[in-house]
Amino acid sequence: MLEDLTLSLQFARFPEAALHRAALPRAKVARWIRHALEAPGEITVRIVDAEEGQALNRDYRQKDYATNVLTFDYTQAPVVTADLVLCAPVVAREAAEQGKPLQAHYAHLLVHGTLHAQGWDHETGDADAEAMEAREVEILARLGYPSPY
Repeated sequence: MLEDLTLSLQFARFPEAALHRAALPRAKVARWIRHALEAPGEITVRIVDAEEGQALNRDYRQKDYATNVLTFDYTQAPVVTADLVLCAPVVAREAAEQGKPLQAHYAHLLVHGTLHAQGWDHETGDADAEAMEAREVEILARLGYPSPY
Protein backbone atom coordinates (compact mmCIF):
# COMPACT_ATOMS: atom_id res chain seq x y z
CA MET A 1 0.00 0.00 0.00
CA LEU A 2 1.37 3.36 -1.04
CA GLU A 3 1.30 6.25 1.43
CA ASP A 4 2.01 9.16 -0.92
CA LEU A 5 -1.42 10.35 -2.08
CA THR A 6 -2.90 13.80 -2.54
CA LEU A 7 -6.67 13.36 -2.71
CA SER A 8 -9.40 15.81 -3.63
CA LEU A 9 -12.88 14.41 -2.92
CA GLN A 10 -15.71 16.39 -4.52
CA PHE A 11 -19.48 15.98 -4.53
CA ALA A 12 -21.67 17.69 -7.09
CA ARG A 13 -24.98 19.05 -5.84
CA PHE A 14 -27.82 16.61 -6.43
CA PRO A 15 -30.71 15.35 -4.29
CA GLU A 16 -29.10 12.10 -3.08
CA ALA A 17 -25.62 13.57 -2.47
CA ALA A 18 -25.82 13.07 1.32
CA LEU A 19 -26.33 9.31 0.92
CA HIS A 20 -23.26 9.05 -1.31
CA ARG A 21 -21.18 11.32 0.91
CA ALA A 22 -22.00 9.02 3.86
CA ALA A 23 -20.80 5.98 1.88
CA LEU A 24 -17.53 7.70 0.98
CA PRO A 25 -15.65 8.84 4.08
CA ARG A 26 -12.44 10.54 2.98
CA ALA A 27 -10.20 8.15 4.94
CA LYS A 28 -11.77 5.09 3.30
CA VAL A 29 -11.58 6.58 -0.20
CA ALA A 30 -7.90 7.36 0.36
CA ARG A 31 -7.28 3.83 1.67
CA TRP A 32 -8.96 2.20 -1.33
CA ILE A 33 -7.00 4.31 -3.80
CA ARG A 34 -3.70 3.84 -1.96
CA HIS A 35 -4.09 0.07 -2.17
CA ALA A 36 -4.40 0.32 -5.98
CA LEU A 37 -1.60 2.86 -6.52
CA GLU A 38 1.85 1.68 -7.54
CA ALA A 39 3.41 5.18 -7.51
CA PRO A 40 2.73 8.45 -5.71
CA GLY A 41 -0.62 9.91 -6.76
CA GLU A 42 -2.56 13.12 -7.11
CA ILE A 43 -6.14 11.97 -7.58
CA THR A 44 -9.39 13.90 -7.73
CA VAL A 45 -12.56 11.91 -7.10
CA ARG A 46 -15.78 13.62 -8.15
CA ILE A 47 -19.21 12.17 -7.46
CA VAL A 48 -21.75 13.45 -10.00
CA ASP A 49 -25.40 13.12 -11.01
CA ALA A 50 -26.62 11.37 -14.15
CA GLU A 51 -26.70 14.56 -16.22
CA GLU A 52 -23.05 15.45 -15.59
CA GLY A 53 -21.97 11.81 -15.96
CA GLN A 54 -23.75 11.50 -19.31
CA ALA A 55 -22.33 14.79 -20.60
CA LEU A 56 -18.76 13.77 -19.73
CA ASN A 57 -19.14 10.29 -21.23
CA ARG A 58 -20.66 11.79 -24.39
CA ASP A 59 -18.07 14.55 -24.75
CA TYR A 60 -14.97 12.48 -23.99
CA ARG A 61 -15.90 8.94 -25.08
CA GLN A 62 -18.64 9.64 -27.64
CA LYS A 63 -21.01 7.38 -25.66
CA ASP A 64 -24.28 9.16 -24.88
CA TYR A 65 -25.18 7.61 -21.54
CA ALA A 66 -24.06 7.88 -17.93
CA THR A 67 -21.53 5.21 -16.95
CA ASN A 68 -20.36 4.16 -13.50
CA VAL A 69 -16.78 5.50 -13.56
CA LEU A 70 -14.76 7.62 -15.94
CA THR A 71 -10.99 7.87 -15.60
CA PHE A 72 -9.17 10.90 -16.93
CA ASP A 73 -5.50 9.99 -16.65
CA TYR A 74 -2.89 12.70 -17.18
CA THR A 75 0.44 11.24 -16.05
CA GLN A 76 1.62 7.85 -14.83
CA ALA A 77 5.19 8.67 -13.78
CA PRO A 78 6.77 9.81 -11.64
CA VAL A 79 3.36 10.73 -10.17
CA VAL A 80 0.00 9.26 -11.16
CA THR A 81 -2.32 12.21 -11.80
CA ALA A 82 -5.95 11.54 -12.65
CA ASP A 83 -9.56 12.51 -12.19
CA LEU A 84 -12.00 9.74 -11.34
CA VAL A 85 -15.62 10.69 -11.98
CA LEU A 86 -18.26 8.40 -10.53
CA CYS A 87 -21.92 8.74 -11.44
CA ALA A 88 -23.86 8.30 -8.19
CA PRO A 89 -27.20 7.12 -9.65
CA VAL A 90 -25.47 4.50 -11.83
CA VAL A 91 -23.33 3.27 -8.92
CA ALA A 92 -26.40 3.03 -6.66
CA ARG A 93 -28.44 1.19 -9.31
CA GLU A 94 -25.63 -1.29 -10.02
CA ALA A 95 -25.04 -1.95 -6.31
CA ALA A 96 -28.75 -2.70 -5.84
CA GLU A 97 -28.86 -4.93 -8.95
CA GLN A 98 -25.78 -6.83 -7.78
CA GLY A 99 -27.06 -7.14 -4.20
CA LYS A 100 -24.02 -5.50 -2.66
CA PRO A 101 -23.57 -2.59 -0.27
CA LEU A 102 -23.13 0.81 -1.91
CA GLN A 103 -19.79 1.29 -0.18
CA ALA A 104 -18.44 -2.02 -1.51
CA HIS A 105 -19.35 -1.06 -5.06
CA TYR A 106 -17.67 2.34 -4.65
CA ALA A 107 -14.54 0.60 -3.33
CA HIS A 108 -14.46 -1.62 -6.42
CA LEU A 109 -15.01 1.24 -8.87
CA LEU A 110 -12.36 3.43 -7.22
CA VAL A 111 -9.83 0.58 -7.39
CA HIS A 112 -10.89 -0.02 -11.01
CA GLY A 113 -10.51 3.66 -11.94
CA THR A 114 -7.16 3.92 -10.16
CA LEU A 115 -5.85 0.95 -12.14
CA HIS A 116 -7.03 2.60 -15.37
CA ALA A 117 -5.12 5.74 -14.35
CA GLN A 118 -1.96 3.60 -14.27
CA GLY A 119 -2.45 2.11 -17.72
CA TRP A 120 -4.45 -1.03 -16.95
CA ASP A 121 -7.08 -1.63 -19.64
CA HIS A 122 -9.79 -4.27 -19.88
CA GLU A 123 -10.98 -3.24 -23.35
CA THR A 124 -7.82 -4.24 -25.25
CA GLY A 125 -8.41 -7.99 -25.15
CA ASP A 126 -9.41 -10.96 -23.03
CA ALA A 127 -5.95 -11.41 -21.48
CA ASP A 128 -5.81 -7.76 -20.40
CA ALA A 129 -9.36 -7.95 -19.01
CA GLU A 130 -8.52 -11.10 -17.05
CA ALA A 131 -5.31 -9.57 -15.68
CA MET A 132 -7.10 -6.38 -14.60
CA GLU A 133 -9.94 -8.31 -12.98
CA ALA A 134 -7.46 -10.52 -11.11
CA ARG A 135 -5.61 -7.43 -9.85
CA GLU A 136 -8.90 -5.86 -8.70
CA VAL A 137 -9.92 -9.06 -6.87
CA GLU A 138 -6.50 -9.19 -5.16
CA ILE A 139 -6.67 -5.54 -4.03
CA LEU A 140 -10.28 -5.81 -2.87
CA ALA A 141 -9.47 -8.97 -0.88
CA ARG A 142 -6.70 -7.07 0.96
CA LEU A 143 -9.32 -4.41 1.73
CA GLY A 144 -11.75 -7.02 3.08
CA TYR A 145 -14.20 -7.06 0.15
CA PRO A 146 -15.32 -10.14 -1.78
CA SER A 147 -14.70 -10.53 -5.51
CA PRO A 148 -17.00 -8.26 -7.50
CA TYR A 149 -16.97 -10.75 -10.39
